[in-house]
Amino acid sequence: MNLYLTRNQAKGLMGGVKFDLEARVELTPEEAELVRKYKAEKEVLLKKEVKIPFTGRALVFDITIGSLTAGRKFKCNDIAEILEYEKSVKESCESFKNYIEVMKSFGGEELIKFE
Repeated sequence: MNLYLTRNQAKGLMGGVKFDLEARVELTPEEAELVRKYKAEKEVLLKKEVKIPFTGRALVFDITIGSLTAGRKFKCNDIAEILEYEKSVKESCESFKNYIEVMKSFGGEELIKFE
């Protein structure tokens, strides 16, 4: 699994700068087959609430397996918001990798030693 992050910026309407973050996961053929086999595209990897500074409001968003493999775009007002979204996407990929490992393990046996 590879995660691709793309950061872009453009001029805002009032002369400021606006930011975009694009995140896309590329799967190996084996990983893609596991996602198809278990119909995991709608699995929520992360539900996140991002507070909007000075407004008292928050954005709630889900990152799903399908949204990562299709590519997801986040519109941001500042660099701190970009960093928060990047952190969330990376957390989601960690969860996704765990899902893949569990999907691979069906039909096998795992030994866990406790001492």
